[in-house]
Amino acid sequence: MIKLYDSRKRILVTGGAGFVGSHLIDRLLQQGHEVICVDNMFTGTKANIEHLQNHRRFELIRHDVIFPLHVEVDEIYNLACPASPVHYQYDPVATTKTAVYGAINMLGLAKRLKCKIFQASTSEIYGDPSIHPQPEEYWGNVNPIGLRSCYDEGKRCAETLFFDYHRQHRVEIKVARVFNTYGARMQHADGRVVSNFIVQAIQGDPITIYGDGMQTRAFCYVDDLVEGFILLMDTHADVTGPLNLGNPDEFTMLELAKKVISLTGSKSKLIFCDLPQDDPKQRQPDIGKAKALLDWEPKVPLDEGLRLTIDYFKSRMS
Repeated sequence: MIKLYDSRKRILVTGGAGFVGSHLIDRLLQQGHEVICVDNMFTGTKANIEHLQNHRRFELIRHDVIFPLHVEVDEIYNLACPASPVHYQYDPVATTKTAVYGAINMLGLAKRLKCKIFQASTSEIYGDPSIHPQPEEYWGNVNPIGLRSCYDEGKRCAETLFFDYHRQHRVEIKVARVFNTYGARMQHADGRVVSNFIVQAIQGDPITIYGDGMQTRAFCYVDDLVEGFILLMDTHADVTGPLNLGNPDEFTMLELAKKVISLTGSKSKLIFCDLPQDDPKQRQPDIGKAKALLDWEPKVPLDEGLRLTIDYFKSRMS
């Protein structure tokens, strides 16, 4: 049963036409809120929100968060930023601007409105980690001048801005560090490993594995992630984060590829390519704080989530 809020809120979601943002908007509307979706459609798509176009409590504004925005809202979720390597490396300067100027503009709006603001940060904060699994206290191992730096350092700077606005201007902030997430509405060519493997398997193409395939990731189904977002936003003002939100179950890329082949019934073969620069060898969240503060942990097993995601891609590719 969906819990309704005591009173309806007017909520701004930047990056709302994206993969995660569109699922978040669905949940907020189900809870009875009004939602303003802001997106410049660089990586977001109208297809992700087309089912909401006639919803009376939904509004779409095409806008780039690099520039200030003037709206009246009760809460802000800041998700605007390219999140896959293919997209954020396509225009790295724009990626850094989105992360940094976007944070400044949304924090300025929250300061003016005296409303709470949520930042979707990233596990890329930790870079190629020397501590495993990664707790929030770990400061990370990030190359500041590499190909991934536009995203990694952009998000790190955004976190700095959030906590400085909190300390200096008393803005109520919530910061989540998002680990690998998958599900319906992923773009088929976004370069993320789950979508890559599924599309290649469905088409019968060779499945591309970078390195030896022994690097690990932990995959969280999008519905579980959105639940964590909302629970964190609803916490007491003293709970700022950053909080890791992700699935602590760790899999190698080889294990993931074999699961996708099995679940799709594909005859795809595996091919191995050079590992991209600064690609993390391990990535697994320590979610102890999220369990303690939010009573949250992922519920959707990888096999179940993959089946749902495979069904989505088959429906889109048929």
